[in-house]
Amino acid sequence: MAPTRSDLLQGTLDVLVLKTLSSGPMHGWGISQRIQQVSEDVLAVNQGSLYPALHRLEEKGWIHAEWGNSENNRRARFYSLTRAGRRQLAEETESWERFAAAVARVLAT
Repeated sequence: MAPTRSDLLQGTLDVLVLKTLSSGPMHGWGISQRIQQVSEDVLAVNQGSLYPALHRLEEKGWIHAEWGNSENNRRARFYSLTRAGRRQLAEETESWERFAAAVARVLAT
């Protein structure tokens, strides 16, 4: 059975979060801002999508969360990538690269 559009979007957000956290621990707002910045404002992750994704990734053991203080001295949960998360990121990156190459081949015909 083919994945639904929401499955593709959910998986996309997961890999974007994992990639963003590969550079070091961040709080939710920082993750959202970093994705928007790196994508040159093409991708905007709303909080209603981000926090369920963070909880889902934490339940899978791909990220770990702990409380800390943000840049403006507010308590925030900081998320970091686990060893399992790094392995998952590598798998997802390879899968995305194959997918993107296949789409590019179709569009080039």
